[in-house]
Amino acid sequence: MIQTLATAAGTDESLDVRRLNRALFALCVLNFFMADVQAGIGPFLGVFLQRHGWQTGPIGTIMSAGGIVGMLATIPAGALIDHTTKKRLLVIVAALCTISASLLLLSSQSVPVVTVSQLATALAGAGIGPLMAGITLGIVRQKGFNTQIGRNQAWNHAGNMVGAGLSGWLGWQFGLSAIFCLEVAFGLFAISAVFMIPEKSIDHKAARGLDGTVDHDERKAEGLQSFLRHKPLLILAICLCFFHLGNAAMLPLYGMAVVSAGKGNPAMFTAMTVMVAQAVMIVVSLLAMRFIRDRGYWIVLLISFAALPFRGLIAGSFIQHWGVWPVQILDGIGAGLQSVAVPGLVARLLNGTGRINVGQGVVMTAQGIGASLSPALGGWLAEDLGYPAAFYILGCFAIVSLGLWIGSASTVRSADRAPA
Repeated sequence: MIQTLATAAGTDESLDVRRLNRALFALCVLNFFMADVQAGIGPFLGVFLQRHGWQTGPIGTIMSAGGIVGMLATIPAGALIDHTTKKRLLVIVAALCTISASLLLLSSQSVPVVTVSQLATALAGAGIGPLMAGITLGIVRQKGFNTQIGRNQAWNHAGNMVGAGLSGWLGWQFGLSAIFCLEVAFGLFAISAVFMIPEKSIDHKAARGLDGTVDHDERKAEGLQSFLRHKPLLILAICLCFFHLGNAAMLPLYGMAVVSAGKGNPAMFTAMTVMVAQAVMIVVSLLAMRFIRDRGYWIVLLISFAALPFRGLIAGSFIQHWGVWPVQILDGIGAGLQSVAVPGLVARLLNGTGRINVGQGVVMTAQGIGASLSPALGGWLAEDLGYPAAFYILGCFAIVSLGLWIGSASTVRSADRAPA
C-alpha cells in the first residue's frame, strides 16, 4: 500500500515537472512570435506611409494617436489581467487585433483606416506586456521571475530580429506589402503557442502577486490609490516617461532620415535598424539577469538611461548607412536592460500587494505617455528644424531621467534590496 502511494506521488510529481517544462518552452515560443505581434509593422510604418505620400509630421501624429490610446488602456488592462483567470484567451484576442490591424492597413492607406489600424494595434499592445509578465509570474512564481523574464526577453528580441530580417528581405523582393503577410503569419503562430501552455500550470493568485500557498482573497489586494503613495514606483515611472519621450521616435526617424537622403533601401535599411538593436538586446537581456543579481536594479537602469544621450548625439551627427551600427547598438543596450529590469523591479516592489499587473500597467502608462508623444514631437522637429536637430533634442530628455534617478538613489535602492 505504501509503495503504491509512493509510486502515485512520484507519478504526480513527474506530471508536474513535465507540465512545467512544457509551459516554459511554450512561453518562450510565445514570446518569440508575440514580439512581431506586439510591435505591429513598427518602424516599417513610417517608410510604408512615406511611399504612399504621407509627410513626417502626420506620420508622427498618427503614431502618437495610437500611443495615447494604448497608454490610456494599459492600467485597465493590468487590472483586468489581475482579476481574470482567462489570460490565455486575452493573448489570443490581442493577436487577433494585430492581425486585423495589419490587414486593414494593407487594404487602404487613408487617414481613417490607418488611424483605426493603429488604435487596434495600440489596444493589443497595452495588454501584451502585463499579460506576459502575469503568465510568467503565475508559472514560475516570484523566486524564478527574474531568470525567466530574462529568457522571455531574449526570445522576444530574437523574434523581433528574425521578423525584421524576414520583413526586410520580403520587402526588398516583393515590396513593403509583403511585410503585412508576415505579420499575419507570426500572429497565427503566436496563437498556436498559447494553446501549448497548460492552463493548470498558471497559478492566477501568484500571477497577481499574492502567495498562492496562502488563502488570500480579493480583500487582501491593495487599492489602486496605493500606487500614488508608492514613491519608488512613481520615481521609476517618471524616469521611464522622459526616457521614452526621447527614445521612441529615434528608430523610425533615423530610418526615414537615411532613406530620405537616398542612402538606403527602405525595406532593407529599416530591417537592419531593428536587427542590429534586437541582436544586442538578446545578449544584453541574458547578461542583465546576472547583473541584477550581482549589482541590483538601480545601477542597471542607470546604465540604460545613460545610453540615450549618446545615441541622440551620434544619430544627429552621422546620418549615414553605417550609422545604424552605433545608433542601434546603444538602443539595444538601453532597451535590452530595461526589458528585464523594469518588470522585475515592479514585481519586487509590489510583491504581496495583489496588484502587480496593475503596477506593470502604471509603469507602462508612464512609458506610453513619453512614447506616444515622441513620434509627433520628433516628426515635427524633423520637419521644422531638420533631422540632426531633432535627434539632439530627443537625446536630451534622458538627462532628466538621469538626474531624477541619481537624486533618488537612496529611495530606490532601499526598495531594491527589500526581500522578494
